[in-house]
This record gives sequence, structure tokens and C-alpha cells, in this order.
Amino acid sequence: MSTNAQRPPESPVSPSASFYDLSDNEEGEYNTIMHSTSGQGVKLLFSKSKVYVHPTPSSKDNIPGFIALIQQRSPTAESSERPLSSSSSSRSAKATAYLLAWLPESSLGSAYDSYLKVDLSDSSSPPRQTFLVPPPPTATHNHAIGTYAFAVPVSEIYSLLIRPPSIGWWYGSVIINTRAGDSLPALFFHDDECQSTILQKKKRVRESFDPFSEDGGAFWGGDEVLRWLKRYVTVEKSGADPSVFLVEPSTEDKLGFGGNPVTSTVSRSPTTKASAGLTASKMELPGKMSQVTTFTRRTAQDIAENPKIPPQVRRLMKNPEVQTLQDEFDSARVYLARWAMGMAEQSEKERSQRIFTAQDVLEMEESDVGEFEILDVEAGNLSLQEKRKAVSLKEWNGFFDDSGKLRVTVDEVKERIFLGGLDPTDGVRKEAWLFLLGLYDWDGNSAERKAKMHSKRDEFVRLKGAWWERMVDGTGTLEENEWWKEQKGRIEKDVHRTDRNIPLFEGEDIPHPDPDSPFAEVGTNVHMEQMKDMLLTYNEYNRDLGYVQGMSDLLAPIYAVEQDDAIAFWGFVGFMERMERNFLRDQSGMRTQLLTLDHLVQLMDPALYLHLQRADSTNFFFFFRMLLVWYKREFVWADVLRLWESLWTDFLSSNFHLFIALAILEKHRDVIMEHLKHFDEVLKYVNELSNTIELTSTLLRAQKLFRRFQRTVEAIDRKQSFPAPSVRQRKSAPEGTPKAATANGKKAATTGNDATVPDAEASAAAEEKVISPELRNLLSRKVEKLDKQTVVEHGGGVG
Repeated sequence: MSTNAQRPPESPVSPSASFYDLSDNEEGEYNTIMHSTSGQGVKLLFSKSKVYVHPTPSSKDNIPGFIALIQQRSPTAESSERPLSSSSSSRSAKATAYLLAWLPESSLGSAYDSYLKVDLSDSSSPPRQTFLVPPPPTATHNHAIGTYAFAVPVSEIYSLLIRPPSIGWWYGSVIINTRAGDSLPALFFHDDECQSTILQKKKRVRESFDPFSEDGGAFWGGDEVLRWLKRYVTVEKSGADPSVFLVEPSTEDKLGFGGNPVTSTVSRSPTTKASAGLTASKMELPGKMSQVTTFTRRTAQDIAENPKIPPQVRRLMKNPEVQTLQDEFDSARVYLARWAMGMAEQSEKERSQRIFTAQDVLEMEESDVGEFEILDVEAGNLSLQEKRKAVSLKEWNGFFDDSGKLRVTVDEVKERIFLGGLDPTDGVRKEAWLFLLGLYDWDGNSAERKAKMHSKRDEFVRLKGAWWERMVDGTGTLEENEWWKEQKGRIEKDVHRTDRNIPLFEGEDIPHPDPDSPFAEVGTNVHMEQMKDMLLTYNEYNRDLGYVQGMSDLLAPIYAVEQDDAIAFWGFVGFMERMERNFLRDQSGMRTQLLTLDHLVQLMDPALYLHLQRADSTNFFFFFRMLLVWYKREFVWADVLRLWESLWTDFLSSNFHLFIALAILEKHRDVIMEHLKHFDEVLKYVNELSNTIELTSTLLRAQKLFRRFQRTVEAIDRKQSFPAPSVRQRKSAPEGTPKAATANGKKAATTGNDATVPDAEASAAAEEKVISPELRNLLSRKVEKLDKQTVVEHGGGVG
């Protein structure tokens, strides 16, 4: 990779930068590139640095430059007498006033300062200070000046081939395809070097991090290029290929490559010259793409021949299929690390197909999967193997006497559910979940539960009727009505994208009841409508908090199990009592949990924490979505139900979900420490774990981590209760230095794949560690619930 830490040498042929940095009042006329009259320059609207051309497979040959959007004066009528095709004449004339350019840093001379200032302006609109820069060399489909530099009129761009960064394509890329069928050099965005992109990423994480976006909150420089183009011209995503964006598409363009029907009538006359050129362009596109990716295949070959790469990896890279990897070395190593992790997981998945026995757990302690705590192997009358079996409806009914009162202790029931879960096939969840969610009291009987449910059904009807009448009659203040309208729209949008792959929520088989809904033409189904009504009813029930994105994810599993709107609603209310803190307007509840996770990782794995610190990742935002909706997107549907019922027991801790996060982190610690060096890399890697995490081993690892945490706290408490004699002590290590780390950075004793720390060693290792109040709360089984005043002050409702 080529990195230019210093500004490139100035070119003597360029005028001084101050010549072009004019105020709006001083600017006057600025000339066009193709019709230069004044020599002042062209207006620089947008630029992005560290955009490279990769001429060869070798990173040392990479050429850094700027991609820029430039405005020129629209050509005069006299200068635009060339004939236009029917399609080009229908395009917006303003597209001819803008040029998309790429210029090597070395060619800019003193104008480099202007490009850099615009790049760092951190604004969504053109800079207030107008920057005029020297006219760049142009490259059109008719002629090209220079090998790589180009400035092409936006009106001549047919499409952009956009490929965001991913594990298999480390640097995002943009390829410009002209209307003549040419493809300009692929531009690669080295976001880890671009200061403006780094700052924008941090700002987005801080201000508008959206864990539910398609990319999980990731951001790259190509997003800015698209956004700026869309300010001035029409850019539409192709329906035929989501990686292709059409620029100023005509009717023929949409028909040929849009993938979506257009409403206007198209003549069926013989193919025009323009449409023939369009067809040729589409036919050439795959060939152009193959030329661009040739060098990446050669890069894969270089890796396969590198003696520093492990033999098994070199053999893998020589596989013909792997030869097609379209990446460079940095991304290849992450890909290969993920492959190695997959190999290690395979045997674990095979073991997980049967019930874990005590012997299984003992074997896993000595394997590469990691150490596991054996929990009460022979406690009570049940073996561990029996405790890890799912609780059936028959066993559940056996917990109660004829009057419906518990004949065993609550902890015995919770332990069984925590270790084994509930049978997913016999309907036991319908009743058991209502106990776990607090709707039913553990010390009540059948008659009391029946009476309570009648009362709750009546209250549900009353709450539902209250908001229904308000929306129909329009009563209430203007502020309330606007808030309800906004909430209804948000709920409508979220429900239509929640768990649509689950059979219950699939399809639209009834007309939409609201003709003004954006989904009116699509339709709906009865279960989605029930979901909307329940969420609007919760909006009425908890007006201080209101509905917040993510709540539909929490309601869907409860409704899918109960399939009764009143019962599901009150189960959801019980769940929300502990989850309210996740949805406060100021996100104080989420910050507290992320801070607790920060403290937990510092205590349990200081070496990993220091690595995350160097990677600018100790904000733990890559766990934001997981904690917000309790891993709803990270596990498959069946595992989510199993996980939630275990967490609802609060058997070990009411915050056991944080040990699930720690278990996931520890599972992947080696990959993170060896291969992921930046926040975006960690975020991308963790996001791509979605629906790939194996639940059983994660639960076992989390149990082990909790027991180890418990021992560590006890050891520190014992040390503080019985301080050592006052003698001269050696100088303590600097704060934050891991005592258990060796010179080569390996942990002497952590978790995951390493050996267990004896209690005596844990005490010594914890010499400088302090148990924060947040950490001590992890030992509590009491569910933290917000008082009403806190919700009023920090919620987003109008109560």
C-alpha cells in the first residue's frame, strides 16, 4: 500500500493556490474546461483524498489521488452544435455543467491545498469559500489525455459500478462507464488513510449510528461520491444489478438496465443508434470488469507463493476457486483468518448436534474451544445431562400441584430453563413465558392467574380503544396529533420489515386498511396488523417513552409464540420493563451497558482490551445492535427464542446478556487481535457474524466466564479485606498494563483457548484491579427497572 504522509512536490506550471481561492463576491465568471476564455479555472464542489488507481498487483505501484466533482459553465449554444441523440436530448441539460474527475496527487502542485481544504470541509453542501482550481485534463470517449487522470462530463456518464468494502474486497471501488461503452480506471478508496473519511466515520458513530442499516452502520468514501452526485443530477440504482447506478437515465436506459417497468409508452420502432450504443455498453461491461479484477487474481497467486504464509493456507490459495478472490493482501488475510476460524468451529458444530454431557464439557476444557465451568454437575437429583434437556410441557405441568401452585422452588424451575430451555414443539412456552415475563406470579395459583388474565384483557381493550378514538376523532392537542401520526408511520415502516422471513409474517394476503399508507398498494397480513395495533397500544400505555425503532424486534417473538394480541401485549410490557433503558432518547441506558462491557473486558481480558484501544474500538459500538435488541439479528430465529428464555430467568445475573457479548468477543479474540487493526474492520467483522453464531457453545462459554468473573471479584474482595503487611513494595505497573501479559503480547491466563487461572494466581493478577459499581452490579439477579420520573425526563414521548 502506498502512503503519502507528506504533501506531494509542487508543480511550477500551476498558478498559486491563492489565485483560485476567491470569495463569492470576487469570483465573477469562471470558465469551462472545453471552452476556456478567462483562464481563472473551474469551481471545485467536492473532493475526496486517498482515492487510488492500482495499475499493477503490487501495492508499491498504487497511485494516490483525489476524486472530485467540478462545476463548469454550461457550454454556449454556439459551442454545443454537435448533434444529440434522442436519449441525450432528453437528459437534464444541467448535467453538462458538472464533471467527475480523478487527479493524481503529484499533478496538483499548489492546487493540492484547495483540494485538501474542500475534502476536509466536513459539510453536506458546497464550501462557503469558493475554490477555483486549474482546469484538469479531460478524458472522454473520443480522446484521452494522460494515462489515468480524467475529467468526464456527468452527461457522458452512463453508469457507476459501485462495490462497497467487505471482507472479500477490502477497499471499496467505483468504476465509471461512459455512454460510449468505455470504462475508466477503477478507483479504490483507501479509507484508512483518508482523514476526512475517518472523521466522518467517527462523527456518524457519535451522532447517528444506525445498527439497523443494511451495512450495520459502516461508512466509506464512495457513499460521499454518490451523495454529491445526487445533489446535482438524477442517480438511480439499477433494478437488474444493485451494484450499478444509472446517471441521468433516459426511458431507454431504464428499460435496458433499470430492471423495473416504466410508465411512459415507448415506441417500438427499429432500434436507434443511441439504443444500439446502450446495448453495446451493457455487453462490454462484464468484460471491462474482468480486466479490472485481473490484477487481484495475480495478488492471490502472490499470497500462495509467499513462504511466510502457513503451508495449509498456501495450499488453500492454490485452489482454482480461491484464485478468483478479488482482494488484496490485507483483506485476504482476514478472509483466511475467517476460514481458519470456520475450520475450528466445524468440529464444535458437530458436537452441538447432541446434548452436552459432563464428559463433553470436560473434553471441551482441554480442546481448542476453550475452558468451560461445570455447573453443579450432580446438584440435586438431576445430572448435568438431564438438566441440559429441554423442559417439556409434561415436566412443566409436574412443577405444579392440582391447584396450580408451585411444588418446587422458583430457582429449581429457573435453573432447568436456564440450562435446558423450553421444548419448542409442544406449546410449553405459551404459559412458561408469561411467568418469565412477570405477567404471572410464581406464588399464585390457577384461579388467580385466570382472574388476572381477564382483568388484563379488559385493560388491553380499553388502551386500544383510547388511541383508536383519538386518531379517528382527531381529539387532542396539535402536538399530540402530530406525534401520533409520526409514531404510526414509524411503526408501519418497522413492522413491514420485521421478521418477514418467518412464516407467520410472510406475504401480503389482505388489502391494507389505510389507503394513505405507503404500503397500501402492497397489502398486508393479519399478523402484521396485530403487531401494529399492539405497538400503538404500547405507545398509549407508555406515553412517556413512546415507540422507538427496535421495539418491533422485541415484540415479534412473543407474539409468534402466544398468537394472542392481548396476552402478547402484556408479555411485551413485562419485557419492556427491563428493556426501557435501551430506548431512552439520550441513550444513557445503552451507554451504561457499553461502559459496563468496557469494564468487564478490561478485567477479564486486558490484552484484548489494549488491542481494541489501539484499534479505536473501546466504545464497543460494534455490540450496540446486539445489546439493543438482545442478539435478535445475530442468532437464527429458533436460537433467539432459546436465548431469551434463558436470559429471562436471571438465574446467574440479571445482566447475563453482557456475558453473552463477552463470550462472542472471546470466541473471536485471536482473529481480532491478529488481523483487525481499525474500528471499521472490527465493526465489519462483528456485523458479518450475524446468523452464524452457534448458541449452545456460546451459552456454555458465557457461563464459564461468569463463574470466572465471580471468582475474580471474590479474590479481590478477600485481598482488600485482609491487606498485606506494610512493607516496601516494588513499583506497580502503569495503570492499564495487563499483568497477565507476556513480552510477546500473549496472555498468561485469560479465557477462550487458554488455561484456567487458579484462584491464587487470579488474586495476584488482580492486584491493581478495582471492581467498579457497574461490575459489581453484574453479580445481582435483581432486574434493573427505571422509575417513572427517569422515563419522563429521558424518554421521547409526549406523556
